[in-house]
Amino acid sequence: MNIKSAIIAFSQSEKIKAGLIWASQTLEANMGIPEPEKRGSERIISALLNMIASEIHVVMKVAPHERWDMVMKHIETAGVMVNSNVAHDATFHLSKALSQVTSIGHESMTLLSENNLL
Repeated sequence: MNIKSAIIAFSQSEKIKAGLIWASQTLEANMGIPEPEKRGSERIISALLNMIASEIHVVMKVAPHERWDMVMKHIETAGVMVNSNVAHDATFHLSKALSQVTSIGHESMTLLSENNLL
């Protein structure tokens, strides 16, 4: 990873982490919603996951890292679960994605710190 990629990866990782946390919290809140309203909530969660996936696609092109592929697989699996009416199980995959994104951010931050850029 070079300096430019590290800056982009660090910035994007923070944005993606925030999105993953929002999605996870929304999934948790979804469990308390009455059944007739759950479908609408799940559509919102799906839209949020699609926005997060779009950000990941961008960073995969401008700051490639092998972990982004794993992040995408977890996001896609969570999306399938939400669309298959088993949204409560999707938080596991969002947690796995969050862990990978945190690792990318930490690696980027370390490189930037070592170069006195952070």
